Amino acid sequence: MYGPETLFDYMVEWRRHLHQHPELSFEEKETSAFVTRKLKELGVFEVHENIGGYGVIAIISNGEGPVLGIRADMDALPIVEQTPVGYASENEGVMHACGHDAHTSILLGVAHWLKNHSDEIRGTVKLVFQPAEEAADDEGETGAMKMIRSPLLQDIDAIFALHMCPWLRVGELQVNDGPSMANNDEFQITVFGEGAHAGYPHQGADPIWMTTQLLQALYSITGRRMHPLDVGTISVGKINAGSASNIIPDKVDIHGTMRSYTSHVRHQLENELLEKANIIHSLGGRYQWHIQKGEPALINDEELNKVVRKVASDYTIYNEPFGMGSEDFSHMTNHLKGTMFFLGCGLEKERMLHQPDFDIDEQALEKGLEIMTGILQSYWKE
Repeated sequence: MYGPETLFDYMVEWRRHLHQHPELSFEEKETSAFVTRKLKELGVFEVHENIGGYGVIAIISNGEGPVLGIRADMDALPIVEQTPVGYASENEGVMHACGHDAHTSILLGVAHWLKNHSDEIRGTVKLVFQPAEEAADDEGETGAMKMIRSPLLQDIDAIFALHMCPWLRVGELQVNDGPSMANNDEFQITVFGEGAHAGYPHQGADPIWMTTQLLQALYSITGRRMHPLDVGTISVGKINAGSASNIIPDKVDIHGTMRSYTSHVRHQLENELLEKANIIHSLGGRYQWHIQKGEPALINDEELNKVVRKVASDYTIYNEPFGMGSEDFSHMTNHLKGTMFFLGCGLEKERMLHQPDFDIDEQALEKGLEIMTGILQSYWKE
């Protein structure tokens, strides 16, 4: 079917094509069309397009059995690529810096494998190509939130996903039961004071001074207000204020993020944030706030992880959480029994996620295909 090339060669070709033509969240029109075309060429799938945006779901069935899902995300990031490879992004300012091109290529590889092994299938397999993992729309919704509403996903018994992992090498996996990635809530606080000449600060109400007091209070939350064994953090990443060195401005905009692993800590961080903001009143100012709820914590199913560990028994497996990043696959695992594992793809010089020099060892594509198809076979052999 593949001519002189192997399926691995095709996955590399697909991945490099997608890497050269990245598209941002909610703009994956050509990526979706590429995926759809490859799926329809196989002639064995029921292909559904425009699910939750540019999402694609491919379905193949053979008799009674479990309904299994595998999910891959397709979008890229607003990053200017800085890699010397010949397949670097041709879309200025857009880059596959999180490995979604690899995720999509692996899932296309699974589709080709399923065509060649259709007689082994017991039940149904649904391949879920998801848009918009990296960003939310004006309604605060990501691609997973939109796709999960589709009736096509409601009957899935177990759904699996993988993620490129640059801190591990090919042949290594990171697997974790329960909370594995963080709740992600973004906040904005605007501190209002009263502008004045910088030489006469007593004539105004300095919002920058108020902000310094607020920041000290915010950064003390995790060290003094939370249980030492709870996982959570609060960080400010952006502050905007002023227009000149000799003018005290009338307001300061503060933007930050809160990360946590449990709903209890998530609520505590929010409550503590709003309580600490009251310090502004005591300093003669006022404030407005807004909290944008992001992805919930990724909760991996312990039973499904047993399947992953068994299939990948020849790999080096690290059993630990994936960190304080967030992942919108968590919206799917909130509705469906599911799990995600991190797949080693690291190069000799580590290229971290969301960085302009990110790249992978493409041998990871073959490993991802091997594990995902092994998971499917493990269900059919039961």
